[in-house]
Amino acid sequence: MRFFFHIAYLGTNYRGWQRQQTVPTIQETIEQQLSRILKAKVTCIGCGRTDAEVHASQYFFHIDVREAWGIDLLFVLNKSLPNDIAILDILPMEGRPHAQFDVEERTYDYFLHHSKDPFLHQHSTQHPLRGLQIEPIREALDLLLKYRDYRFLCKVPDRHDHTNCQISTAELLIIKPGERLRFRFTADRFLQGMIRILVTKLLQIGHGELRVAQFERYLQLKDRPHFLNPAYPQGLYLSKVVYPFLNIAPKVEAGSNVTKVG
Repeated sequence: MRFFFHIAYLGTNYRGWQRQQTVPTIQETIEQQLSRILKAKVTCIGCGRTDAEVHASQYFFHIDVREAWGIDLLFVLNKSLPNDIAILDILPMEGRPHAQFDVEERTYDYFLHHSKDPFLHQHSTQHPLRGLQIEPIREALDLLLKYRDYRFLCKVPDRHDHTNCQISTAELLIIKPGERLRFRFTADRFLQGMIRILVTKLLQIGHGELRVAQFERYLQLKDRPHFLNPAYPQGLYLSKVVYPFLNIAPKVEAGSNVTKVG
């Protein structure tokens, strides 16, 4: 029997989703508790990787078991997990849908704030936003929708079979002028480090350090800058995952404390 788990997590204390030796990860933390509760070794197959300190307001993984459990697993598992990991739904599935390979599209949000704030530093990236030129950034975002190959935005392009992605959403949302911004990207797939590298390039455009024309040249020729300098991880959230057979609204909002203005 296959079950999909709908979860959310704050990634600050973890080295990403994927299990690694000697460092804490989301996958290992959940697998340990599931294996203990179900009294059998459990392997969680996630919908994708997230980097160290990156968050997810919607994430899915699947597990296979021989028979359904006779307990309220949602309650028991949530009680046993740390407070920064939440199990939102446990969904029985028909057939063998795959949490990673059957994803139709993913949405990521990236949050930035201008002023130092101890209540935001784990949930958003501090960056000088006052004086940032918004229109050139939006011109660059529009260009993303015209291309398919994003090799120049990939940290390790040679590790991928190809570097094509179909981006359907690329937008900048102003939460509070000069104080808080939110980038949002939706695509059928993303390359390793792609969004954090992209955010750095967009901010360089906003500060006049990179021309929109040069940004497009990178897209056209697939040239890679010598220094990629990905943006900091704490501002990044995986916020929506869509399958052909499963499309449910997130139960928690990405950066909910960041978007509050008052």
